[in-house]
Amino acid sequence: MEFNLADLWERVVDEIPDHEALVCGDRRLTYAQADERATRLAHHLADRGVGVGDHVALQLYNGTEYLEGMLAAFKLRAVPINVNYRYGDNELRYLLDDADARAIVHHREFAPALDAIRADLPLLHTFVEVDDASDAPSLAHATGYETALTTASPVRDFGPRSADDLYILYTGGTTGMPKGVMWRAEDIFFGAFGGGNLGDAPIATPEQVVNTFDLHRRGLPACPFMHGTAHWMAFSALYT
Repeated sequence: MEFNLADLWERVVDEIPDHEALVCGDRRLTYAQADERATRLAHHLADRGVGVGDHVALQLYNGTEYLEGMLAAFKLRAVPINVNYRYGDNELRYLLDDADARAIVHHREFAPALDAIRADLPLLHTFVEVDDASDAPSLAHATGYETALTTASPVRDFGPRSADDLYILYTGGTTGMPKGVMWRAEDIFFGAFGGGNLGDAPIATPEQVVNTFDLHRRGLPACPFMHGTAHWMAFSALYT
């Protein structure tokens, strides 16, 4: 086992499967339930050709689907890409093109914006649409998120992963257009995800991620998941 983000997550899942992991609105998911949903999404993406090193864009408001999408990408050794949902057409086109995005998970509200630019993005071939309360029309040829989960395998049968798998954060905190900042999985785990023992000495081996749990710990990522701060807070809590 290496310091890989999906491996570490699955290790925690197997240790405390019935412990509550994610809460959003009326949805409450245990670690096992969240892991199954992420596994199913990973298989759906894999069935459509998403694989090692491919980039999966997430154009979503906060919800369990965002973290499920990140985990699904990590399971495949693919790379989740955060998308600022306030981007206009030019910014959105630029980011998805710069990231070489192969797939995107998006709320239905953003379907019209994606429809306006999809012809300019020949690499973007898979669209998974999360239902919402908007009256926006669905994107043609998109697969509904819950449908994708229902029809995909729940079996965790992925191949070996690496500590060198990537986490990429697109940041608007510089001049000009957004830029993708690349981290090795092991580096982001220790650099921003709490090191498996948030607030104390980091763990020394991947297997130790289950040795330092504080089951009373809670995290509330109040900022949008399109920002890295929310990723870091969520995963710091999930690993500890």
